[in-house]
Amino acid sequence: MEDQSDLIEMTAGIVSAYVGNNVVSTADLPALIKQVHAALATVGSPAAEPAPAPKEPAVPVKRSITPDYLICLEDGRKFKSLKRHLRTKYDLTPEDYRSKWGLPKDYPMVAPNYAEARSNLAKQMGLGQGGRKPARKAK
Repeated sequence: MEDQSDLIEMTAGIVSAYVGNNVVSTADLPALIKQVHAALATVGSPAAEPAPAPKEPAVPVKRSITPDYLICLEDGRKFKSLKRHLRTKYDLTPEDYRSKWGLPKDYPMVAPNYAEARSNLAKQMGLGQGGRKPARKAK
């Protein structure tokens, strides 16, 4: 409340000084008061912060994929799998990460050699070999 009354006092002082030294019609007086009041109201408020400049990736996108690891574009660290790092450190999903850096939808989140090793391990364990066999009919 105190700030508002101070603002009104300052507006009145400025407008009265202006009107005392300049010719202002009575029709223009309300617009002048509004302009001065609006200008004074914005003086105390912080200016809008400029939008942050787009961040540069830690490494070029083409060099971020190697056979044994992926390099995180956020911090330049090497990982076999990026998904957990992105979630815990930056609270990003793979989709958010891809859109932030303008990556294609098929950009990998797992290093190629690691994905192949996990695939071979799953095949050795018999995963992906079809589901249950149909039940035999009762006699």
